[in-house]
Formats: sequence, structure tokens, C-alpha cells
Amino acid sequence: MRLGVLDVGSNTVHFLVVDAHRGGRPLPVFSHKAELHLGDHLEDGNRLSASVTRQLRAFVEEALQIAEDKGVEETLAFATSAVRDAANGDEVLASVRAGTGVDIRVLPGPEEARLTFLAARRWFGWSSGRVLMLDIGGGSLEIAAGIDEEPDLAISLPLGAARLTRDCLSGDPPAAEEVRQLRKHVRAEIARRAGEVTRAGSPDRAVATSKTFRQLARIAGAAPSADGPYVRRAVSHADVTDLAKRLAAMPSEQRANLPGVSLVRAQQLAAGAIVADAAMDLLGLPELEICPWALREGVLLRRIDTLATA
Repeated sequence: MRLGVLDVGSNTVHFLVVDAHRGGRPLPVFSHKAELHLGDHLEDGNRLSASVTRQLRAFVEEALQIAEDKGVEETLAFATSAVRDAANGDEVLASVRAGTGVDIRVLPGPEEARLTFLAARRWFGWSSGRVLMLDIGGGSLEIAAGIDEEPDLAISLPLGAARLTRDCLSGDPPAAEEVRQLRKHVRAEIARRAGEVTRAGSPDRAVATSKTFRQLARIAGAAPSADGPYVRRAVSHADVTDLAKRLAAMPSEQRANLPGVSLVRAQQLAAGAIVADAAMDLLGLPELEICPWALREGVLLRRIDTLATA
């Protein structure tokens, strides 16, 4: 069966076409994405602007045409924190639905964490034992852990890299006092929930998904994406701590010259590194292994599990 998944994220809106059958991994066929940065288009009252609503609707229309051209039988559409937290998020999605017929479901934060955990569990397999998963998105940080495919705990915190950059870091590079206050805020937020994670037991495997962690690992010396998804990639806490300090002192233009970092993502990478450093420190994680699958794959895998066998 050919499926499409429409992911309305805080940074990127992504339409992915895959071939899927029950018991098999989803095989990507076609990918189309746009950097809409929804969280950066908030007006007074935390409302998404009319202009970005039009851009989102136009992207969905493009996705529908791609789906038709590629023979997609079913499209799974979801939105994450940027729409979830916007005061007019429901209105925006209603406008998209009225204009395109596509019903985009808003994922609650804990469900986002559970689905991302499912993707990580499937990627690394049962031999990984107890898995702890971290994901830094544009709007939120997801933490999940467990021994099975359904995690024992799933936490979502408003600590996304784009959100924190927008709300807390005004300079480029940011002032030292802004960085200090952000670091203090992030660590207080994570510390409030850290006990829930550590009481559940030490992980046998600690993993990370998301663009932020992939970029940090690449800067620290991990293999480039061109080497394929099956190369082991990891990042140490020592490297992340160093990068959190270095990146905050660099302007975005200089960060964009680092391996694996694009100009469009460079601005928020300093905040992302601060979150990664705090999470690894407070949760006692000396290393994180990078998982190439994340939320989109989790959504697909859950749907694939319900497909009839051939």
C-alpha cells in the first residue's frame, strides 16, 4: 500500500510518500518539504498569521497533487507544537480543511513522545533492552522511556529550539546574560521532571532523534548523512557541553559553516545545544546514539500495524 504522511512541524512542513506493508519497514518513495517556521509567524495573542495560514494551505494543495501523481491511497496528516500551542490553531486547521479537504490532527505532546519512541524502538530492536529517547523539535522537547513498544513514561516540555531562540535569545550571537538565563530556565524545566525518568531505572540504550541532535553529532565528528542510515552515529555529553558554549558565542553565519548545519537552522542551534546539554546532564546520559527514524516513522508504523496481511 502506498501511504503519504503530512507532518506540520514547528520548523518544516514535510510530505513523505512511502510504500508499506504489514511486517515490513516503510520504504520512502518521494519527499517534499518547505521551511515555513510556523512558530516564527505568531502575532499578538499567540496567533498564527494569515500569511502563514495561506502558505500552509498552499503546501497542502501541493501535497494533494503529489499524492495523486504518486498513487497514494491514504494520507496521514498531523501537526505538532506550533499549531498545538497557537491560540488560533483550530481555526487555522479548519481553514486548511475547508480549502483542501485534508483533516490535520493535532498530536498532544505525550502522544508525540510515544510515537517517536515507537520509531526508535523499532529501529534499534528488542535487543536494546530499556530505551530512553530524547527528541528536540522546534517547539518542544520529548522524553520517553520503556522496555516495550509503548513507553512507561512520555513527557513533552515547551523547550523546542526555535521557541527558545524566539523567546529568549535576541542577539546574534546572543548576549552572555541571555544565554545564562536561558540555561537556568531550561535546567529548571527539565529538573522538575527528571525524577520521573531516573526513578524508572537506567536505560540500556539512550537514543536521540531530531535534526538538532543529528547536527550536534555531525559537528562532533559523526558520519555525514551521505554515508547512509545504517552507520552508527553518536554524540557524547562532553562534546555537547563544549558545543553548547561554543555555539552560543558564534553568530548564525559562522554556525552555518559547520559540518551538517544549514543557514536556515543555524540560528536555533545554540538553544538546541543548551537543551541537549541540560537533558544529558540531568538525566545522567554520557552518550546518545542517533536514531534516523522519528515522529513521521512512528505515525507510519502505527498505521502499518493495522494493515491487512497480503
